[in-house]
Amino acid sequence: METKNHTEVSKFLHLGLSEDPTLQPLLFGLFLSMYLVTMLGNLLITLLIVSDAHLHTPMYFFLSNLSLVDICFISTTIPKMLVNIDTHSKDISYVGCLTQVYFFTVFVGLDNFLLTVMAYDRFVAICHPLHYTVLMNPRLCALLVLMSWLVMSLVVLFHVLLIMRLTFPRATEIPHFFCELAQVLKVACSDTLIDNICLYVSTVLLGVFPVSGILFSYSKIVSSLMRMSSTAGKNKAFSTCGSHLCVVSLFYGTGLGVYLSSAVTPSSQSSTMASVMYTVVTPMLNPFIYSLRNKDVKAALGRLLSPAASCL
Repeated sequence: METKNHTEVSKFLHLGLSEDPTLQPLLFGLFLSMYLVTMLGNLLITLLIVSDAHLHTPMYFFLSNLSLVDICFISTTIPKMLVNIDTHSKDISYVGCLTQVYFFTVFVGLDNFLLTVMAYDRFVAICHPLHYTVLMNPRLCALLVLMSWLVMSLVVLFHVLLIMRLTFPRATEIPHFFCELAQVLKVACSDTLIDNICLYVSTVLLGVFPVSGILFSYSKIVSSLMRMSSTAGKNKAFSTCGSHLCVVSLFYGTGLGVYLSSAVTPSSQSSTMASVMYTVVTPMLNPFIYSLRNKDVKAALGRLLSPAASCL
């Protein structure tokens, strides 16, 4: 009778971005800097929206939630990575790995939902401006965010419970710098057919449909803008939509493709590096995109930095 080489694994090993010891100080400094910039940028955006009454609108309510999610998103992966580099260790406990899978996937899904809701908000504001305050009332906005949290929490909990029934090799190496759902399934010893089917189904339902919603919203927005005669109105609409489109393009262009391909293709160094784009670079750039391309945010920043100006 063949003896299976697996047991109740107590820890996993992250292979990281590079095993070259000479690159570790550079990676530590680079990712620490990016993490700090991301935290400060998103905290600043949240502070501006909370403190400035001019930004108490549905669009900026969703933006503040996006910034908070991005803070949590990057905090699920980078701190552990920095600790591993600093301590010259690759270990992460079994419980820690599943916890990382859970929260990382939840925050990816929340980013996905919030970007979709923000597209819907722009659709209502531009295509149905007279009904905007009625349709996008505070109760609906809070309900949309709450439902996003609830749906993602339950769906990802289901995936984690499926993972808990799997067995893993004695020395389980994950070819990544964090525990991603698809990568964890690849290193399991037991049959993962059910897990993979559920992963594909949830990816379609929670990925493709929101993207379709964003595309539909912007097709209607473009159609409405083409019929708009006011140049000032067009410029204002392009200003608010442009920031959102930049974030959507950055998030989906780097994230969705990598996440889908990782479930069906072998891991590679290029795939791992591409993952850095949506796990680190995207949350870091979001505050800059919204602040540099948005007059309301820049005006709020000016009022925050110059309190005297708000009294004039």
